[in-house]
Amino acid sequence: EKNDYTVVSIFVNPLQFNPNEDLETYPRTIEEDKEKLLACGCDFLFVPTTQEFYPETLYPHTQVKVPGLSDILCGLERPGHFEGVCTVVTKLLNIVSADNAYFGLKDYQQYLVVKKMTKDLAINTRIVGLEIVRDTDGLALSSRNSFLSDEEICKARQIYCSLQNAAKRIKQSGVTFQDLEKLAYQELRDAGLTPEYFAICNSESLKPATSEDPNLIILAAARVGSIRLIDNMRISIAGH
Repeated sequence: EKNDYTVVSIFVNPLQFNPNEDLETYPRTIEEDKEKLLACGCDFLFVPTTQEFYPETLYPHTQVKVPGLSDILCGLERPGHFEGVCTVVTKLLNIVSADNAYFGLKDYQQYLVVKKMTKDLAINTRIVGLEIVRDTDGLALSSRNSFLSDEEICKARQIYCSLQNAAKRIKQSGVTFQDLEKLAYQELRDAGLTPEYFAICNSESLKPATSEDPNLIILAAARVGSIRLIDNMRISIAGH
């Protein structure tokens, strides 16, 4: 609606997967995706093969890195992940020359990393965040949800519950952010999840939040069995 033409890219990028991750089994639903895109008026669909996108070789390959933002949270848990993201997005934007590029805010850190990259490299594309889409019980929609059993889906919903609980508790006086993070860790463990991080941060820098920050984001990553899921919630503190 806001653009003359819409280009959608579908590409499972090997550069952003570590050797022990799920590149080979990552869900690929091209035909289903095509039907949905046709129904909503997509003009062009770009579905390159790995050989087409990286015609020389994957390794070594020129890579793009955003220091700082890429080295925390998911960057700690998945070394090299954001270099892979930035490299593929840079190539995509060079190929398409888009005025606007849209990124889901479930991957909030990725959104900030790409936004900073385009600014630093003077790439003339506006990065737009799209709100998280959830199921009726609050679970953030993700390709990896298809790997979960019914029991694991019930467990996974605790991630959103813990985000909601932390958001409510932030407004209680006398409770530190560190205490809230520890409490959320325990909630996730009690629900049968393995938390990787639960962090309350400044929503622009992703640095640990302070009482002076008016806009916060609560970010979580946890494993349900072997499946890694992420989610987040942004909040504003009244009075700032």
